[in-house]
Amino acid sequence: MRKALRWLLALTVLIGTLSTAGAATAAQPEATDIKDRLLSIPGMSLVEEKPYPGYRFFVLTYTQPVDHRRPSRGTFQQRVTVLHKDVSRPTVFHTSGYHVSTNPSRREPTQIVDGNQVSMEYRFFTPSRPSPADWTKLDIWQAASDQHRIFKALKPVYSKKWISTGGSKGGMTATYYERFYPRDMDGVVAYVAPNDVVNKEDSAYDEFFANVGTKECRDRLNGVQREALVRREPLEERYQAFAADNGYTFNTVGSLDKAYEATVLDYVWGFWQYSLLSDCDTIPADAKNATDDEIWNSIDTVAGFSFYTDQGLAPYTPYYYQAGTQLGAPTIVFPHIEKKYIRYGYLPPRSFVPRDIEMKFQPWAMRDVDSWVRHNARHMLFVYGENDPWGAEPFRLGKGARDSYVFTAPGANHGANVAGLPEKQKALATARILKWAGVASATVEANPAAAKPLAKYDSRLDKRGAERTLRP
Repeated sequence: MRKALRWLLALTVLIGTLSTAGAATAAQPEATDIKDRLLSIPGMSLVEEKPYPGYRFFVLTYTQPVDHRRPSRGTFQQRVTVLHKDVSRPTVFHTSGYHVSTNPSRREPTQIVDGNQVSMEYRFFTPSRPSPADWTKLDIWQAASDQHRIFKALKPVYSKKWISTGGSKGGMTATYYERFYPRDMDGVVAYVAPNDVVNKEDSAYDEFFANVGTKECRDRLNGVQREALVRREPLEERYQAFAADNGYTFNTVGSLDKAYEATVLDYVWGFWQYSLLSDCDTIPADAKNATDDEIWNSIDTVAGFSFYTDQGLAPYTPYYYQAGTQLGAPTIVFPHIEKKYIRYGYLPPRSFVPRDIEMKFQPWAMRDVDSWVRHNARHMLFVYGENDPWGAEPFRLGKGARDSYVFTAPGANHGANVAGLPEKQKALATARILKWAGVASATVEANPAAAKPLAKYDSRLDKRGAERTLRP
């Protein structure tokens, strides 16, 4: 009996520690230095502070439960960064949906509102991975609950308005967070967020590739892609030497042959994701008469022959796991390539996750989010790029949406942002972000066309270079 009581007491203490980690206790004296205030939060630890003019930048870890439904069943350390401006300013909550950068940077909404920025590393991306890793605890609700606990922990420090944001998988993450915790944020700015509602119906992507850009550009890209498969034998010999020189292996995808084809089939997608129509001049115009070097270099520059190696895939196992269990993934056809040249086709996420990790797809997950956004979106802004393949299946708004918008930047790729929108949409989007953040001036309130970012552009802090991966 005593042993049972001691166990119950220990469990109660653990749960109490996790539940109170969301706020500093009232008994603690209020710290004045921002670092002291952050570190007074239970579960928050300092990794390092890096100087930056006009800000203070902290790399932190925060203790999170592996399973938010059963917080007594273990914890892990999740990396968080804070770009501190002033507690009197609004705060932008950013996640890429992948790793977190440990160098100071500022997302577009942070520049617009001249605020603080909290950035979170997505669970299961190293080092924010439980050990041992229970992959069943990697889902969109658990990740949204990570954000919710971080917000609850920091809200007493940053008490003004909060805006969540992210690009690509980060935009998806911001949307899922809003779906599960709609009372946390005052606004959402989701960039280039794919919305694969029905995983097996991907005709929108095929239609996109049939019409994107110009026929001349499409023909160049299709020609190089086809020629790389026609010349499979000599180029795979080169791939073998490339892999040997760099110590690359192919256990996860299964073979060098599969990895080669997967890279080649990513080529056209990769071009439109990260390049502009003006970059078509860099693509060989006459693929049939191009040298092997020209074909190899073009494929490698755009798609990257190192990606589908074990070493290239390992950092993205959490993404592929989620794509194969909840997010969905596109399947596209290649009408310009004869069937005899394609051995495997566009591989599903299962092909890129080690076989000892079990996966089962949940078709209801994305349908639930899509329906919620259509009927319940409030203070949400979605921004897409006209020439970005990931925007072929976007989020859409229904009659139940309020003060929410879907805008598309003309000619833009996967780096589309508010600054690239047509003038009227750019002004409106900027004005709404300022309004949601509680910092819109009377002038902007009366005339949205007057809306501009409150902070000046900083070439180092506002660099928009996203991590270059062909995933969202």
